[in-house]
Amino acid sequence: QVQLVESGGQLVQAGGSLRLSCAASGRTVSRDYAMGWFRQAPGKEREFLSALNWSGGNTYYADSVKGRFTISRGNAKNTVYLQMNSLKPEDTAIYYCAAALGFYNTHDPRHFRSWGQGTQVTVSS
Repeated sequence: QVQLVESGGQLVQAGGSLRLSCAASGRTVSRDYAMGWFRQAPGKEREFLSALNWSGGNTYYADSVKGRFTISRGNAKNTVYLQMNSLKPEDTAIYYCAAALGFYNTHDPRHFRSWGQGTQVTVSS
């Protein structure tokens, strides 16, 4: 089992930027893994944002964040980032990092077996 810990969430003004980090520990994240970012706002379902194939670095984005958010692997082992630019008040949510075996169905949270505790992002207008 992979343990995930997110960090970097905070209050930011609209138009600003944040970088979220996700540190994985426990079972080593191997080339077969997909790492994903999701978010959940109050009263809404968990929403897919982006995913990354750990072996080849292939990425996949939801249309709602394409061009504004960037997922990447860190130089540090077992770290993944989500760079968020041009933030909007509707981006306010708890952001979660997740890990899954296999880079498929990455838009579906049910594919991911390991989840972090989440980090709060609040965008003020």
